[in-house]
Amino acid sequence: MERPELPLPQLHAFTVLAEELHFGRAAARLGIAQPPLSQQIRRLEEKVGHPLFRREPGGVTLTPVGRELLPAAGRALADLADGLAAARAVGEGEAGRLRIGFSASLALTVLPGLLTAFRERHPGVRLDVREMTGAPQLAALHDRGIDVGLLREPPEDEPGLRFRTVLSEPFVAVLPAGHPLAAHRAVRLEWLAAEPFVLLPREEGPQLYDRLTGLCAGAGFTPRIGQQAVEWQTVCALVGAGLGVSLAPAGIRRIRLRGVAFRRIEPGTARTRSALAWRAGDRSPLVAHLLAAAAPAGGA
Repeated sequence: MERPELPLPQLHAFTVLAEELHFGRAAARLGIAQPPLSQQIRRLEEKVGHPLFRREPGGVTLTPVGRELLPAAGRALADLADGLAAARAVGEGEAGRLRIGFSASLALTVLPGLLTAFRERHPGVRLDVREMTGAPQLAALHDRGIDVGLLREPPEDEPGLRFRTVLSEPFVAVLPAGHPLAAHRAVRLEWLAAEPFVLLPREEGPQLYDRLTGLCAGAGFTPRIGQQAVEWQTVCALVGAGLGVSLAPAGIRRIRLRGVAFRRIEPGTARTRSALAWRAGDRSPLVAHLLAAAAPAGGA
């Protein structure tokens, strides 16, 4: 099908004149003089190949050709107006899709409030939220598979990425409920030296893994890894089954599993941070809006 070349000013002039049926009123509504309006209509009639109006004393009337063209012209102008509005909404960050990766345990703390605050401010944006551990999030950011990440223990320096801390919280010991140390309100890290540990695999979150093993090293021992699990809920379940102990961010206490006890660690100075991550130089208004919706870093 041949694509028609109909300038928008001509279509606009045609629809306004078809509504007013009077050159003077139509010209006034368009904010132009009558001669330019007549020229627009004449050029459109030349493209159509037939008259669109009958000139009569005191006004004009639509010809059958004009009546046939009018609905299509109205739809074209309306579709363009809708398209322009949608494009502006995307450009202003009020529409479009924002892809967010998040570490599963942060659904217990930061994520719900962040998503709620964003949706209240920008309800027209579609959120694509994907559960991912830390290392896959960083890879997806570099590969443009996600727009923003929410992860624990971000790297100190990751070329091409930026980070903003949104949560700082202490670590806790995760113990079987029947373990002798569970009788204490707090435990010292060195008391765990002889215990098998349940930890996340290092490849899934090297910074967090190194942070946890570094705490143990600071207490004078290297943790003996008995079991590994990708999700904190699984870590807690394995601890509850008596397969070992673990160290976890304090927010993990919100996982309620029978047979699991959480205890403060002494000294309680060690903390872990969670951060938003995004590509350096990303000018997306959607990313900017999400960063603006994030609450300042707080404790847990």
